[in-house]
Amino acid sequence: MSDSDKEFFDRADAFLQLANENCTENNLGEVTASLMYASARFNTWVQALGVDSGAELAKGKDKAIAYFLEQYKAMLEENFEDYADGFDEYMKD
Repeated sequence: MSDSDKEFFDRADAFLQLANENCTENNLGEVTASLMYASARFNTWVQALGVDSGAELAKGKDKAIAYFLEQYKAMLEENFEDYADGFDEYMKD
């Protein structure tokens, strides 16, 4: 694992820890919805940083959404496969 891979997973783990902490006092579905909203909001902000106007941002919307959906789908599929393969280990009490 390269340093950049380690940093990637360290950041992801920090977000997961925050989500898990929120699950102690909130409904799992509500935490999931908040996490997805935060990701969507942050990703839109990142896209906005790379343009000079709202019109330019709107012009690139479909391409950006397609990219993020493709990436999320791939990550979700990977994690479903990982959890299915390691279910007994991950879900033990």
